[in-house]
Amino acid sequence: MLDQLLDDLAQAAEDRDSARFFDVMPRLFAATEGADRQTLSAALARLSGLFERVPSGIGARLGVLCGALAERGADPSLVAEPLVNGLSDCLELAGTFAAAWRTATGEDPPEPVDDDYDWIPATAERLTGAALTREQAIVLTDAWALAHLWAMPVMSILQVSPRVRAALPGRERLIAALGSVLDERDDLEFLAGLLRVLDGERLVVLHRESGRGYEVVISGIGDNFQLHTLLAGALGGPAADGLLEGVRPDPAWVRAAADGPVEPDAEPVRGQFNLVDANGKWIWNEGRPADIPRLDGVRVVVLDPPPYARSWSPGRMYPMMRGDVRLRRILPPEEAAAWLAKVAPGGGFGR
Repeated sequence: MLDQLLDDLAQAAEDRDSARFFDVMPRLFAATEGADRQTLSAALARLSGLFERVPSGIGARLGVLCGALAERGADPSLVAEPLVNGLSDCLELAGTFAAAWRTATGEDPPEPVDDDYDWIPATAERLTGAALTREQAIVLTDAWALAHLWAMPVMSILQVSPRVRAALPGRERLIAALGSVLDERDDLEFLAGLLRVLDGERLVVLHRESGRGYEVVISGIGDNFQLHTLLAGALGGPAADGLLEGVRPDPAWVRAAADGPVEPDAEPVRGQFNLVDANGKWIWNEGRPADIPRLDGVRVVVLDPPPYARSWSPGRMYPMMRGDVRLRRILPPEEAAAWLAKVAPGGGFGR
C-alpha cells in the first residue's frame, strides 16, 4: 500500500500533475500511521528525491509531509539537504520581494497568505513599479507567501534531531537568507531561535551565596525559562551532597521542561534564582542560552537570590525538542572561589 502510494506520488511529480500529487499526499501520510522507523525512513528517502522535480509551491507542501514523517520517527537527515536548500531559495527570493515592495509602494510588506491563489497575482500586480516583469513579480510574491510553509519542516527536523542541529547542511546560507527577512517576518522568529540552540555546551554555574560552583552540560534548550527550571532541577538537593538546599523544583515542572507533557493541573513554575552573567548583568528568562557571554572561553551563569517573585507557565518553547541540563561535576571549593573572583558583582534591576 505504502509503496504503491510512493509510486503514485513519484508519477504525479513526473507528469507535473499537481491535482493528483495533492490527492496522494494525505493518503500517503495516513498509510504511515504505526509504521516502524525503518519503513518511515525508507519512505522519506524516496520522497527526498522528488524536490528537484516539483515547483516551489508543491515542494513546500511536500516538505511539510516530510517533516511530519520525521516527527513520526523517520531519519530526518535524509531530507535535511533538500529542505534547507528549498527554504534558503525561498527566503532569498522573499528578501528580494520585501525590498521590491518597499521600492514599488513605499509601504511595509503585506502579511503573507499561502492558501489563496488569487492573493499571489493581485499582490504581484503592485510590484510593477519596481521594474519587474509580471513573471518575476509572481515568483517573488510566491516566495513571500511560502516562506513559513517551507520553514515548518525545517523546524521539525531541527527539533527532533540533535544530529541534524549539529551538522545542518547549508547552515550559513540559511542563516544569511533568514537574516534578510527576519525584521519583516515575526513568524520566522521560531526558526531563528532553533538555529541558535546549543547542544553539548559546557556552562560554569556559580552560586554566589554559598560559594559553590558546578560544571554542567546543556543541550536542546530553547530559552532561559527552560534553562532556569532545569538548572534548579539539576543542582537542587542536599547540601551534604554539595548541592543547593531549598531550590529543587516540582518534578512535574522539570519533566515538562525536559521532554515530558505539561500536566493539565500543573501550577506555574516558581523561579528559584536570579540568573546573572559574568559581567554582572541579568540573564533574562526571555533570552536564550546562546546570549550568555563567555568568560575565559566558557559561558558563566551566576545564581543570585531572586529579587522578587517570578513565575511562568510550565513546558518548553520547542515541544518536540528534548531539553537537558546534566551536572558534569561539582567544582572543588578553590576552583569555585577562583571563578567567583573573576565575575562582576550582581547589579541592580536589569543592569
